[in-house]
Amino acid sequence: MRSEAEVMADERVSALVDDLIGRVADKWTMLVLEALEGHGKQRFTQLGRLVPGISQKMLTQTLRQMERDGLVERTVHPVVPPHVDYCLTPLGSGLSEAFCGVWLWAEANLRHVEVARAAFDTRG
Repeated sequence: MRSEAEVMADERVSALVDDLIGRVADKWTMLVLEALEGHGKQRFTQLGRLVPGISQKMLTQTLRQMERDGLVERTVHPVVPPHVDYCLTPLGSGLSEAFCGVWLWAEANLRHVEVARAAFDTRG
């Protein structure tokens, strides 16, 4: 079982990764990618719940672009009501693996970034 300190550190690492993604890549694409990698095939609504803060419109736009780029596969099941699943393609999984390096960097450097930010904020 993980300690509360480990869970809090993971939450701070997660926050740092989310912050960095917003600066170096399309935030929503990377977060959808992470959700699909971590949870496998998902329906639209389930995916929206896994990506906090994303609107339905932005999720739709992001999934369309990811499908166009070959990162996700969209499967429509011909039932009533329509059932649509999204899953990563091998290309999307490869990008997810590359993104893992950012997460590892954030874990290794979390404290350094926090110290630098605190020092900067107190100079003001």
